[in-house]
Amino acid sequence: MPVKTLTTHDHTQMSVDEIFADLKARMGAISPDFELQYKAELAYEINQLKVERNAVILGHNYMEPALFHTIPDFVGDSLDLSRKAARTDKDVIVFCGVRFMAETAKILNPTRTVLLPSEKAGCSLAASITAEDVRALKERFPGVPVVTYVNTYADVKAESDICCTSSNAAAVVESLGTDTVIFLPDEYLAGNVARDTGKHIIYPVKLPNGSLLADTSVDYQMIGWQGRCEVHEKFNVLDIEAVRAQYPDVVVLAHPECSPEVVEASDFSGSTNAMIRYVEEMQAPHYLLLTECSMGDNIAAANPDKEMLRLCTVRCPHMNQITLEMTRDSLLYNQYVIEVPEEIRVRAYGAVERMLAIG
Repeated sequence: MPVKTLTTHDHTQMSVDEIFADLKARMGAISPDFELQYKAELAYEINQLKVERNAVILGHNYMEPALFHTIPDFVGDSLDLSRKAARTDKDVIVFCGVRFMAETAKILNPTRTVLLPSEKAGCSLAASITAEDVRALKERFPGVPVVTYVNTYADVKAESDICCTSSNAAAVVESLGTDTVIFLPDEYLAGNVARDTGKHIIYPVKLPNGSLLADTSVDYQMIGWQGRCEVHEKFNVLDIEAVRAQYPDVVVLAHPECSPEVVEASDFSGSTNAMIRYVEEMQAPHYLLLTECSMGDNIAAANPDKEMLRLCTVRCPHMNQITLEMTRDSLLYNQYVIEVPEEIRVRAYGAVERMLAIG
């Protein structure tokens, strides 16, 4: 069957009525008309401001549907949007995502103004590790290359040899050609990559004084970190077993930030873009997504002919900070501007650029 794409949107030339009609076709079964009308008016205003400011809007797959399907010029996962940020010639980049994503846009395209609609849009995973922690790891394991998940802040990227995303993590690790790697900071993604690449992983423990305790008496090829995504750590194998008991033909898709046990019990694991493509191409009557729930809403709106089962409503509280209202205000008032100190930006750029080169 032909594959649909959720890579680009173009609503700039649409009227309020046309945007409303599009939203109603996608979301009319779950949202009342008066709410969709309000959202359509906001989206129209944002699209006009976007033209006036010569701006591009990037929308992560975790944005809520009314925003996701109306105002972004590009939608996708962090790797896809990083590429778009690097290539844009627009004066302003509005990143509808979280802070580390907006920082990555600034790292890659420093002459552009980068706006994050909410200053509170952080990330539990990015907050789990600091640049000081990375320096301590490098001191504890000298000469071992550092692979850092893109879900980190700029100063952590600056301490790294190369970044990765959930879609290219294993490829990045294997590209180094070394016996041992440090992989930061997601405990579960690291465990899944270790399994995929046939490596044994250890997880140092950070003591109150900042030093690291690690059992190096065992054979190991990866050193991880005990950071987790507060959304993906909530899924468990018992949930999958309960769903399969009622729907034996269900296809279960898990994000690699889920635990290795959950990934092992699923039918498919991949980045948000990979999960979107899988749903588009599959023939199964039911599917279950183990990831942030707004992405599920977006996929359901784009694939009305396929039945998505609802396991839970796990919403990222940080992604949830980004709204149509805040995106409008971001363009109106030039808020909130993302800055990265040049010394950190240059060092982080090297790690991110090496990631993009691998693809």
